[in-house]
Amino acid sequence: MAIAEQFAGLQMDQLIGAPLRAAADASTQLANSTADFINRVGFDNSGKVRTVAFGYQRRSTNEDGTSNLDEMKVDIPMLAIVPIPNLQVDEVNVLFDMEVKQSERQESALDLSASVTGTLNLGIVKVSVTGSVSAHQSNTRSSDNSAKYHVDVRATNHGTPEGLARVLDMMAANVAPMLVGSTLKDGNGQNLSEKAKAKAERLKALRQEISGIENSLNAAQDNLGSSLIQLKKVASSQLNVYRETISRLLNAIEREDYDKQLKEAATDEERELIEEEKRASDEKALAYTQTMDSVNQSFGTFQNQAGEFIKMIVDSGSIPEGISEMFALKAVDKEGNEVGYSSEETYYAAMVAAQKGAINNQNNVSRLENELFEKKAQYSDEVAGKAPALPVKQDDEVQG
Repeated sequence: MAIAEQFAGLQMDQLIGAPLRAAADASTQLANSTADFINRVGFDNSGKVRTVAFGYQRRSTNEDGTSNLDEMKVDIPMLAIVPIPNLQVDEVNVLFDMEVKQSERQESALDLSASVTGTLNLGIVKVSVTGSVSAHQSNTRSSDNSAKYHVDVRATNHGTPEGLARVLDMMAANVAPMLVGSTLKDGNGQNLSEKAKAKAERLKALRQEISGIENSLNAAQDNLGSSLIQLKKVASSQLNVYRETISRLLNAIEREDYDKQLKEAATDEERELIEEEKRASDEKALAYTQTMDSVNQSFGTFQNQAGEFIKMIVDSGSIPEGISEMFALKAVDKEGNEVGYSSEETYYAAMVAAQKGAINNQNNVSRLENELFEKKAQYSDEVAGKAPALPVKQDDEVQG
């Protein structure tokens, strides 16, 4: 058989494709294994994230010299603390080597044997002849075939998948220690006496109240800032209305081409009349510009000092029904004249609503600021050991 015929029966597509299909199936099984691990370890039966609770103690020092021994707890997602199997087939190498060795040797020999004996008389000479014939024949054939088939598969752990890593980052952003319990101690971490403990408990309660008021005050200040922004936005919209009015009036004046009319005037009287109209138009344009400048200035002052105006209104104790006169806002009528800001204006109702919201938020801020001041004063007196002032009874009053 020829050497080339040795490869005729080999299915190369099977030799190469079968390992690749097996690697693809293995990748699917590995992905399913990762998904199964995440579902089984990371989530409970109800679909919620499975967490591990870690407890520890934290000690903090108070202003009065005592300390708090806090029992803290933090819940960590299970997937964040265990390695996640994520094997993936990275490389598949298929190596196929075939070596064909063929050798053939042929030997032919004939082994035949025969003998002949005869006598020949030649007169006085007698000749005797003896002969033999032999032959040898042999055939020899040898061949050698060898093949090597090697498949190399490499798989590595790719760590936490990118999508899961992002989810874990979001969870980690919301993980915070939680206070489970707290015990008052002295500055050295020892137990307090009953009297010192009672004082420390009062101070602790005051600190908690102060912290609560501060949080409420921050929220109230944010609300006040938002309401002031809304008030300024409405004021800007109102100012744009005035600018459009003045712009329209100025454009109407500029459409009059007095220079052309002067050139076309036939008499001195016509030219004088046109020049008078031109002077009147210039004066009117100047008046429009001055009006707009005055209105811009009033609204600019309002924008810069809106918060101060609102606080002044609250401190005065007199809440206006309409827009406060403290704002000193100016307006423009349809003819371009400067007038006071009144209920006839386009955004007057919106301004009143925004002003009311700002006043309410300022009231809340002022109230919380007073509460915070009183609580801090009470805390300072408690730390200093000052007894709170007792109310005077009616029987104790000195009769005149």
